[in-house]
Amino acid sequence: IVYKFPNFVYDMSWYFIFPFIGAITGWVTNWIAVKMLFHPKEPKNFFFFKVQGVFPKRQKVMAEKLGHIVASELFSIDDVVSKMKSSDNQEVIAFVENKIDDFINVKLVASMPMLAMFLNDDLKSKIKSTLLTEITDVIPGVIDSYADKLKSEIDVKSVVYDKVVNFSSDKLEEILYSIMKKEFKFIELLGGILGFLIGLIQLIILMLE
Repeated sequence: IVYKFPNFVYDMSWYFIFPFIGAITGWVTNWIAVKMLFHPKEPKNFFFFKVQGVFPKRQKVMAEKLGHIVASELFSIDDVVSKMKSSDNQEVIAFVENKIDDFINVKLVASMPMLAMFLNDDLKSKIKSTLLTEITDVIPGVIDSYADKLKSEIDVKSVVYDKVVNFSSDKLEEILYSIMKKEFKFIELLGGILGFLIGLIQLIILMLE
């Protein structure tokens, strides 16, 4: 004797897998969506459409916008120049003073041994004082000149653009994935959760019918 369950019992048993089918479908769909942000890296013809990953396709646009943001909001040559011109020169003077001491006490004596006979402490002090005064007077002009040259020759926006636009597709994916890895995983997980909830709602509706 073969016992046959009523059709509604048999059918209801299948309803309970709807949430799990929805979870798998949602997770796989979002996983594919994340992958398609980077792949295919080169344009591929798909029937009448040309398909390419979002980031590789818009790499130039992204590089241009990133260059603009960095230059205008994060790092400006004008800020660097302003800082150079307004900074205290004491550190530079201290560095120059150490170099002068090394020059007088070591290099000058080594290159002209006979001069060591005449270099007493008083003479060394006068030479150092004279050199330090002359160099100190020149430092502000050198800083201004170098700062202006830096400003005219370096375009932060162009530097950032060139760097980003010349990234290989693999390098771009590596950088973005390292920054947004948690967010991408969350998107995949969220797809699974939403798919499960949709399947659960379908199950409840079918059970109430």
